[in-house]
Amino acid sequence: MSLPFRRAKPSALAVLAVAVLLIVRFPAMAEGQFVDGIEDLPLMPELQSVPAASVDFDGLAGRIVVAFAEGKVAMEDVRAFYDATLPQLGWDRLEADRWARAGEELSLDAVAERGGLVVRFELVPR
Repeated sequence: MSLPFRRAKPSALAVLAVAVLLIVRFPAMAEGQFVDGIEDLPLMPELQSVPAASVDFDGLAGRIVVAFAEGKVAMEDVRAFYDATLPQLGWDRLEADRWARAGEELSLDAVAERGGLVVRFELVPR
């Protein structure tokens, strides 16, 4: 009988190691910038949080977070940053702009606005 594979949540040491590597590669992250409401999801250095637009909720089924960030960056660059970052933090890619880890699903999307992007991060229970 085979048991379904279940990915373990990354250890604190693994998360710390990834954070150090990211800080070396992206020094702006040394300032501790993370996506609002998702304490272990780094904010791409070219993006700035929009805290007034972000919402988070903890319920019986898990947490729901909708956070926004904006910047003068192309969506291809946002994808490249998170495609490189998320697997190191234990996220598995489901499809373009959708990731899963430990019973949660993360999705990214964006709209062009004033020569830049507004990126929406949505974290929901899986």
